[in-house]
Parts: sequence; C-alpha cells; structure tokens
Amino acid sequence: MPSIVGPLKINSIGGGVVNFGDAFYLSPKSTSKTNSGSGSLNTGDFICTNNGVSSTNPFDPDVNDQDITANA
Repeated sequence: MPSIVGPLKINSIGGGVVNFGDAFYLSPKSTSKTNSGSGSLNTGDFICTNNGVSSTNPFDPDVNDQDITANA
C-alpha cells in the first residue's frame, strides 16, 4: 500500500538503514573486515584471558569476501 511522507529533514545518519513507506527489501551498502588475535576484542568488567602464544594471519588469498557492487 503506498504511503505519503511529508516534509522531513535528516541531519546525519551514522550507519544503519532508513526506510520511508513501502520497501520490497532493504540492503545496507557497507562491509568491513577486522583481523585481531585471540582475546583482543573482549569487552566488559574483570576480563581475564590466558592465551599463551597468539598469532593472527591477515593474509587473504581470495581478496573479495563480501562484494557490494551490483547489489540492488
């Protein structure tokens, strides 16, 4: 069912999806990749990690993990 959207003003959007009215599907257009070692992205109070020796290999042979080109 069509919708009528009146005047609006968006000052900024810091990520996410804004939808007005009907939409067949919504597809955010951003990707990111993070390389981190074991125990490095823990958040919270009183964290104790015992990892010993940790190594992270950021080498990516296929280069493209999640393409956003030609993505409707």
